[in-house]
Amino acid sequence: MKHRPFLRWPDARLTTPARPVDAVTDETRAIWNEMIAAMRAMPGVGLAAPQLGIPQRLAVVDADDGFGVTRLANPRILHASGDLREHDEASPNLPGVSAKVKRPRAVTVAYLDETGTAREQDFVLLRATSVQHQIDHLDGKLYFHRLSKLKRDMLLRKASKCA
Repeated sequence: MKHRPFLRWPDARLTTPARPVDAVTDETRAIWNEMIAAMRAMPGVGLAAPQLGIPQRLAVVDADDGFGVTRLANPRILHASGDLREHDEASPNLPGVSAKVKRPRAVTVAYLDETGTAREQDFVLLRATSVQHQIDHLDGKLYFHRLSKLKRDMLLRKASKCA
């Protein structure tokens, strides 16, 4: 399946918070399918709709851990563990670079699933990192916004050389 191109940093749409989804419809499910195709083409473990220029609070997560793809509409973190986990994060919106980011090891997330049913689910390890990364995208943030100014500036300079 073809998908829209990934937006490239510094496209302003990447820092614009996405709008909530009113209801899960066939159109929503079609967007999720496109997102899954894009995620697999990267390859990656998650994707948020704004990364493809779709300003909706939609995300997909698949950490290749046997749980399959989780489709999320309007995800929000209800609880985060105090234990942090460091993971090397990257984004197709800023290709060629990555950085270690510390995030909670586990989170509980509320969202609407592919049927439109409200759910709460615990995510741990890579799945937790991915869902937090995607929620950041939905809030208009990229992983490098979690870095110190010095590290962020170095990463963005390196990315400009990769472009």
